[in-house]
Amino acid sequence: MAVDYEQAGELKIGQVGIANLRIRTLDVPRLVEEMRSRVQRAPNMFGRAAVVIDFGGLSHAPDTASAQALLDGLRAAGVLPVALAYGTSEIEKLSQALGLPLLAKFRASYERADGGAAEAAPAVAVAPAVRREAVAAAPTVAEPAAASRSPAAPAAAASSSSVGLIQAAPVRSGQQIYADNRDLTVLTTVGAGAEVIADGSVHIYGPLRGRALAGAQGNAKARIFCREFHAELVAIAGRYKVLEDIPKELRGKPVQVWLEDEQIKIAALD
Repeated sequence: MAVDYEQAGELKIGQVGIANLRIRTLDVPRLVEEMRSRVQRAPNMFGRAAVVIDFGGLSHAPDTASAQALLDGLRAAGVLPVALAYGTSEIEKLSQALGLPLLAKFRASYERADGGAAEAAPAVAVAPAVRREAVAAAPTVAEPAAASRSPAAPAAAASSSSVGLIQAAPVRSGQQIYADNRDLTVLTTVGAGAEVIADGSVHIYGPLRGRALAGAQGNAKARIFCREFHAELVAIAGRYKVLEDIPKELRGKPVQVWLEDEQIKIAALD
């Protein structure tokens, strides 16, 4: 008997740190066990994390009873299903039956009901657990723009240009810095519990102890570079690795992170 090594659910990290669980096999016990394992391996990342359920990987929408069993199982596994991802009219009816919101265009790219590929779309701006400190992109920028102040942390000294966003002050626990449609450069530390996100690449000239997400709008060519690697999580175009999955010999080293064949690759920099 052939062994199926493919995961039943493909977990991807969205632009605002909300996880998108794309269901590829409607095997509820297996999906629940996979999620329980993720929570146990990285409780700080996935414990009580908001999750959007995406049934777009199935040939048809599940019935209400199966979908409800999945939601109950995921809650028991330690995460919090908060919505369904946009799909067909069947998914819309299912969201109403389950009492969950439907997030249109949550994925960076999604499939139309006729099976064709739709154009890239931004993630829905659901309020994250920490406030985003963003500088909007503009065709030309004459002067640096200051990032907004987070209520949970001191002001972050950041400036933007048409090339990228530069974060001069340390990014502390509870802060989230987002570079809209550009690269992000952090000149100092990204602390544990902090999150840096860019639609382009992320460059960190100090220790990375929190989370770094590059290619937030689906740019698979984006990369992450850091001088001292202790990341809780790194992600590119939604694909991710947590610290527990990273070889110990890379921890504390200068590394680069990139996407190859839809897999996260991490290598030490010479």
